[in-house]
Amino acid sequence: MTSSSSSSQATERLAHTYAEGLRADALMEEDVAWSHEIDGERDGDQFDRSERAALRRVAGLSTELEDVTEVEYRQLRLERVVLVGVWTSGTVQDAENSLAELAALAETAGAVVLDGVIQRRDKPDAATYIGSGKADELRDIVLETGADTVICDGELSPGQLIHLEDVVKVKVIDRTALILDIFAQHAKSREGKAQVALAQMQYMLPRLRGWGQSLSRQMGGGSGGLATRGPGETKIETDRRRIREKMAKMRREIAEMKTGREIKRQERRRHKVPSVAIAGYTNAGKSSLLNRLTGAGVLVENALFATLDPTVRRAETPSGRLYTLADTVGFVRHLPHHLVEAFRSTMEEVGDSDLILHVVDGSHPNPEEQLAAVREVIRDVGATDVPEIVVINKADAADPLVLQRLLRIEKHSIAVSARTGRGIAELRALIDNELPRPSVEIEALVPYTHGKLVARAHTEGEVISEEHTAEGTLLKARVHEELAADLAPYVPAAAL
Repeated sequence: MTSSSSSSQATERLAHTYAEGLRADALMEEDVAWSHEIDGERDGDQFDRSERAALRRVAGLSTELEDVTEVEYRQLRLERVVLVGVWTSGTVQDAENSLAELAALAETAGAVVLDGVIQRRDKPDAATYIGSGKADELRDIVLETGADTVICDGELSPGQLIHLEDVVKVKVIDRTALILDIFAQHAKSREGKAQVALAQMQYMLPRLRGWGQSLSRQMGGGSGGLATRGPGETKIETDRRRIREKMAKMRREIAEMKTGREIKRQERRRHKVPSVAIAGYTNAGKSSLLNRLTGAGVLVENALFATLDPTVRRAETPSGRLYTLADTVGFVRHLPHHLVEAFRSTMEEVGDSDLILHVVDGSHPNPEEQLAAVREVIRDVGATDVPEIVVINKADAADPLVLQRLLRIEKHSIAVSARTGRGIAELRALIDNELPRPSVEIEALVPYTHGKLVARAHTEGEVISEEHTAEGTLLKARVHEELAADLAPYVPAAAL
């Protein structure tokens, strides 16, 4: 009974295996009968075996850096904010312009501005910045719009931040924190990152908060008991001490970087190369002007604080004189003093320059306010004695009446367009006239064996005429006192 059943099962398995083998052979045959009319619609496109087995690219799964950046940008844009400003002085237009600039800063940081409100007060409220009643109204606006962040147009004290957050029940930041966040996103060089990190720690130190274990005392002297004196140090006090240590370390690193920048600056001074610094409000077109004058290829973007890292490039005047052109960090009204202090070594490029190109956006609603804000920072870095040329940029998009008003108010000014090139030739000629000229005019017959002196006259001075004679190069030039002393042995006796 058992043997017969097992033999029948074996026979069935053999038949099944044989049938499967025939089916596999049939499937592997390349000349299997196939009808286009019958099988075409059912099977779709037919491929050879090699094509069926090949790897096929799936569209839409690319993770290139550009795609990732766009995804991260979309995630940042999800932060929804409401802007709050306190109007203490000036006109309504001034208050609205300030809030519009705050909205541009928020969008640069990666947020969606849902609403903005302004309150008229003599001074900000000491507790909630806008007062308890207006804070409740702000809470209703936050609930109505679905915002998750409130940005205040001013620097809030730690107490104001805490009290306003308790009322509106969402995150509250101020103008200073917003600008610091933008700087942290855009800093690329090692020095720029260190300066931003120092400014952030200076801002964060008095605003550290703690609760629960953060306020508990730390045990000292081993496992307690013996050698324990006093109540101990809380964790928040430990955090503050560590931040102070990091700030001290960061200041030392920035000082070392400043040394390298100073060495380069001294080298330029030693070669008597004049320097020109481009200063101005953020998004006024400083980098565009640098690219137009020198072809530097610096990033140009219609955004606030698009470029933070200083760039120094060599340029040449129409008369052939060499000079350096330095692009500095953009300024903004109420620029946080933490940033002014942290970027002081970078802003020293303005103070040590021979000429300042003060770039202002001619298409801005209030360019005079931009001029005042930038000059305040220039005064803070001690560059008030440096000659200044006001460059009214974006003349192609500006109102002609505004251009006429600015040119009339600013006596030493010129209107240009870095995008179209309008006025750039006139600006180059103006720079040539304003740069300091060598003080000594000399005529010398330089032997051909001392051609290096002729080359120095071209690079460090201003060559008036040059003639090649049998005895050497007859050179007439304006040079500095140091080069004049080197050329003195070759001055002809008739000239003396």
